[in-house]
Amino acid sequence: MLAPVLEKLLILQDRDAKRLGLEAQLKAVPRDISAVESKIAGEKAAIENARLELRELESSKKLIETEIGSAEDKLAKYRTQQSLVRKNDEFQALGHEIETTQASIGDWEGKELEVMYKIDEAKKKFAAAEAALKANIAGHESRIRTLHERETSLAAELKASQAEVATARSPLAEGELKLYDRIATKGLPACVPIRGGKCGGCHLKVSSEVESGARGKTSDGKLATCDQCGRLVYWES
Repeated sequence: MLAPVLEKLLILQDRDAKRLGLEAQLKAVPRDISAVESKIAGEKAAIENARLELRELESSKKLIETEIGSAEDKLAKYRTQQSLVRKNDEFQALGHEIETTQASIGDWEGKELEVMYKIDEAKKKFAAAEAALKANIAGHESRIRTLHERETSLAAELKASQAEVATARSPLAEGELKLYDRIATKGLPACVPIRGGKCGGCHLKVSSEVESGARGKTSDGKLATCDQCGRLVYWES
């Protein structure tokens, strides 16, 4: 049968373990939110990249249209000049310029058709990507709302758990609490059973004196601690 003080310490340990678990969960929430926010930023960046690609193609089309317009102006000018010249060599020279300009316009028009095709494809790609990415963002934003709700819930649970810890500490003497706290700061469990002559924490064999203390057979009534890891030990019948 466990000594009353060990029963109280085990209750405190249970409450402390619950508190620490809640603290760890609460601490993880901001990290989880930050991770989801990073995903949202990535999705938005992907949408912007797709939009930028489309804008660049549209800008290229406008530049080509400008080049075509400029070439058509030159063509009209050359034709006007050609109609006014009387010398054969000047007429032929302008004819050459007209041919060159017409060829240039043909090249630009070919490039324009190519860019227009790319724009159509980019628009389809952008529309599909935007719809999918916006759906992903909506899912991420829903996840963030859930995490904020969880944060609120965990904070309330932690507050209640801290009260339970305080209640569990109140029946224990100052010396008992100091010993427990010193061990618990290294990590729980602080109180472990002895099984088969071995500490339930470090799993190493304890001395006969420690085992006797755990059985409550010492005259000083002190709490027994493992001579290997320093945890409080008790005999598990």
